Amino acid sequence: MAYAVGVLVMVVGVLVSIALHEVGHMVPAKRFGVRVSQYMVGFGPTLWSRTRGETEYGLKAIPLGGYVRLVGMYPPPDAVGNPPVRGYLGRMIQDARESSAREIRPGEDHRAFYRLSTPKKLVVMLGGPVMNLVIAAVLLTSVMVGFGLPGPSTTVDSVSDCVVPATDDSTECGPGDPVAPAAAAGVEPGDTIVAYAGADVSSWDELQTAIRASDGDPVPLVVERDGEPVTLTVTPLITERPALDDLGAPVVGDDGELVTEPVGFLGVGPTTVLVREPVTAMPAVLGDAVVQTMRVVVTLPTRIADVAQAAFGSAPRDPEGPIGVVGISRVAGEVAADGGGTFGLTGQVLTLLTLVASLNIALFVFNLIPILPLDGGHVAGALWEGAKRQVARMRGLPRPRPADIARMTPLTLAMVVVFLGMGALLVYADLVRPVTLGG
Repeated sequence: MAYAVGVLVMVVGVLVSIALHEVGHMVPAKRFGVRVSQYMVGFGPTLWSRTRGETEYGLKAIPLGGYVRLVGMYPPPDAVGNPPVRGYLGRMIQDARESSAREIRPGEDHRAFYRLSTPKKLVVMLGGPVMNLVIAAVLLTSVMVGFGLPGPSTTVDSVSDCVVPATDDSTECGPGDPVAPAAAAGVEPGDTIVAYAGADVSSWDELQTAIRASDGDPVPLVVERDGEPVTLTVTPLITERPALDDLGAPVVGDDGELVTEPVGFLGVGPTTVLVREPVTAMPAVLGDAVVQTMRVVVTLPTRIADVAQAAFGSAPRDPEGPIGVVGISRVAGEVAADGGGTFGLTGQVLTLLTLVASLNIALFVFNLIPILPLDGGHVAGALWEGAKRQVARMRGLPRPRPADIARMTPLTLAMVVVFLGMGALLVYADLVRPVTLGG
């Protein structure tokens, strides 16, 4: 039951994200006077629709996307003035132009999308992706500010019995391993460290930095135990530990091995708690998520090839690789069935909200790829048209004709086939070689 609820939440999240994406296109288009004949969530057969004003609103059977039909997307033949393209491709382009022209009602040519200025076209086409970015920002803010993100606290969760070399694969204490300084000093799980070496401690990162900078001399350690302060004396052991980068992650060398350095070591592990972040921290988190997603999109052909090798061969599925709607829903179901781990229901809610936020960031980045039929392709066409107009104005030349986007119809259809193939591959891979919470 919990699994089904998780899947349902993700499906609803996907549908709402798609619906709001299309709202991001529709609202400015209507505001600029463009007639919007259809607003549809999904593809395929129509399950439900209703006409309000001049727009038909509906829900289709396949929830893998959506669209708004903006009348007059392609300029008619007499507006572009380009010589016709011969052959099959030429007929395809001509059919696209004529189909677009038929949607324009008599006397409403001024309401066609192609008539908009470049800035207005950009607002309309960027409205969808920006809406996804706004959704992600709202969800991440809710998670970070309202609930908090899992992070280490100054409360001790575990105390090591001994000091195992950083290069040793085993975690068991050997006969020659020294006793961990924290255990020798009497630190216990549940203690909250409030001061180290005479300085107050307010965060785990602050404590870790102070411990690693130790010179091996005995220092006072104040902990709160059962509501009372207890002062202990610890002698940090200088030992080889993994070097950390600016984000606190272990540094890996070019040979794939951990880079170590001599630092102070106590042998305590922190308790993980939800740490609320200020609103000002959200832009950095959102920006980093966008950059990481862009890196995935840039390497998408290679990653799709890896998915194919995993789906049809014996190669392992990359948990950081692309995942389809089926896979996302499956992970959401596992999150719900898992019980939220340490944080229970709160952990489930946080994870599901983060999944939906990640989906919207992916929609934002993917739709900005400058290829038709994606929004980025229309943005590129509008920028090209605007650039030509600016050059003509600076040179005192007549206003250029609208950009003949219809000429890209063959490429658009080819990309549709490619995207459908990618989607089908991801669905198949998510079924036979799914990405799971365990990796």
